[in-house]
Amino acid sequence: MEREILLTGIGGQSIQLGAQILARAAVHEDRHVMLLGTYGGTMRGGSTEASLVVGDAPLSSPPIVSHVWSALAMHHRYWDGVVRKLRPGGVVLLNSTLFEAEVDREHYRVFDVPATRVAGELGSPLAACLVLIGAFVSLSGLLGADALVAGMRDSVPPYRRQHLEANEKALRAGFELGPRGAASAWREEAA
Repeated sequence: MEREILLTGIGGQSIQLGAQILARAAVHEDRHVMLLGTYGGTMRGGSTEASLVVGDAPLSSPPIVSHVWSALAMHHRYWDGVVRKLRPGGVVLLNSTLFEAEVDREHYRVFDVPATRVAGELGSPLAACLVLIGAFVSLSGLLGADALVAGMRDSVPPYRRQHLEANEKALRAGFELGPRGAASAWREEAA
């Protein structure tokens, strides 16, 4: 079984780091994974998107996917392109602190996560994406919390090691937001 995940937001919201953490966490759990990050011509403020495919066997989907099982949106600015890729019944996590677009809650399983607010309360406002992916892992069961932390530790470069503790707190805070198992990634009926 394969699960496609699309992370989207504005440059500077750690979308690429969040996708890399998910990919490395999948490797820690002996899952198969492919990742492709894309972004606009600007580092901050432009569009940023990452496609991730995680499976329990060798993958057949390329990391460039036309339809996805789930989407994590840090901001509404580039949502229109993402929603067109979502399968009916797809899992959507919204950073409800910033997300202002309308989402069809009848066609998708939508979960509001106040990621930016929670990260700010933890004293790490730049870790909002980590809160969001922690919540995603909790509600989907895609990966375990410990693998997610290990993936983060593998992804943070040596010159950013001072952020490890705060990043772990953000991941675990998101994981606690749950709701655990509400949108299971690995049950057959989740297809």
